[in-house]
Order: sequence, then structure tokens, then C-alpha cells
Amino acid sequence: MKLNKNIYNLRKEKGFSQEYMAEQINVSRQTISNWELGETSPNPEQLLLLSKIFETSVDNLLGNDMIFKDNNEKHNYICLGLMIVCGCIAGVWSFSANKFRDVEIFLITIVGVAVGYGIGLVINGILKKLKR
Repeated sequence: MKLNKNIYNLRKEKGFSQEYMAEQINVSRQTISNWELGETSPNPEQLLLLSKIFETSVDNLLGNDMIFKDNNEKHNYICLGLMIVCGCIAGVWSFSANKFRDVEIFLITIVGVAVGYGIGLVINGILKKLKR
């Protein structure tokens, strides 16, 4: 289990001593040492306190790297929507211009879809930054 290593690494990263951590969680310094050595583990209430002290999630403390599907679905819909809108705009524009052959209209539409995808990636990146 990664928990013991995560506690140790986060404590060192934050510059906290075992004594300081013990005071914050209301346990002994030996208890912190045992957690870091993997001999014992914190209970759920202590995990919650650790996550607050380290300013991280309990999932991160436990080493859960799973990305939940519903977080990505929103971003996928943004990309898909922009791809459709930009592709349609490019296709309609190239068709109504009456100066392009069918192959060129198709390629312009594909370029529109690619541009929509790129814009979607940029917007997703901005949303992820704002979410933090």
C-alpha cells in the first residue's frame, strides 16, 4: 500500500516534523512513525485530518489515481460540440461559396472539424486551470 510512503513524502515535502504532525492530529510521534513505516494505518478520521493538513484529497493520500468518468464526459461534450459546429460552419461556407469542388468542400469541412477539436482542447485546458 502506498499510504505510508505518501504520508512520509508529503510530510517531508511540507517540511513538517513528526512531532508537529502528532500535535495536529492529537496522536503520539510514535504513531506517525508507525504510519510512515507501514506498521499501522490511520483511521478514517485521522485520514481526513491528514488530508487537510497536507492540503490534498484522501484519495491522493491512499494512492488512488483513478479518474472518474463524469469529470471527462463534460470535456468530451465540449470538444464534440465544437467539432460539429466548426465543421458545419466550414462545410456550409465552402458549399455556399460555389467555387469549390466536392473534394475541396469535404477537406474544408474536415479542417473545420480539426479546428473545432483544437478550440475544444484549449477550452478544456482553461477549465481545468480554473477548477484548481
